[in-house]
Formats: sequence, structure tokens, C-alpha cells
Amino acid sequence: MATSLNDTVAVTATARYVRGSARKARLVADLVRGKSVVQAQAILAYDTHAAAESVRKVLQSAMANADHNVGLDVQDLVLARVTVDEGPTIKRFRPRAQGRATPINKRTCHITIGLAPASGGRSTGSRGE
Repeated sequence: MATSLNDTVAVTATARYVRGSARKARLVADLVRGKSVVQAQAILAYDTHAAAESVRKVLQSAMANADHNVGLDVQDLVLARVTVDEGPTIKRFRPRAQGRATPINKRTCHITIGLAPASGGRSTGSRGE
């Protein structure tokens, strides 16, 4: 969707109720925040975290939104905003010995990526390139 949340973000994409903890997904989000779209795709392609696949899918969706809805050149965009918020926790129980049960928390998260043009004065995060 084409929104203008603040002056820098031109396009956003959100994945809600993604299975996986927000804490682990934030590790991946920190890797790509501020990078160009090309750099972020390369990082996410080789990252071994399970959450990298979910973040990559949201990035692909944001790129498609920028191309189709707004008509921006996808190669000239940077990840201006990457947020990972907690979603609802699915609660289950595992039976244990002597009639006891222990809780299992299946966590979810909401991943949001905002893209902005690179000429917006924001650094791409690359040093010396």
C-alpha cells in the first residue's frame, strides 16, 4: 500500500501473525535496516536464521508495491523502516509425568518494512563502497 507515514517512507508492506518469536525476527531486521534493496536481498538470501525467509517475503511484497502501486524504480530504494512487533501467543500444553502439564507458548510476530527512495538523504549503511 502506498502510504506516507512520515516524510521518508514511500511504500510499506506488512506480514501479520508470522509464526516465530519477535525477538528472533528482530535479529534479522537489524541486519537489513538502512541497507539498499539489493544489499538486503543478498543478506537475506544467505542468512541462516529461520526468520530471514519471512523478512525476505515481506521485502519482496514491499518491492512489488513500490513498482506496481507507486511506479518507483525498485533498485533505487532503501529499507528506511523495518519493525518487528509481537503478535498474539498461541498457548498449548504438553502432558508430563504424574498428571502434570507444562505450557508451550507458540509466539507470533508482525513484520513491517517501509521503503524510501535512496536520494531522500538517508544513508545506505555501506562504508567505503
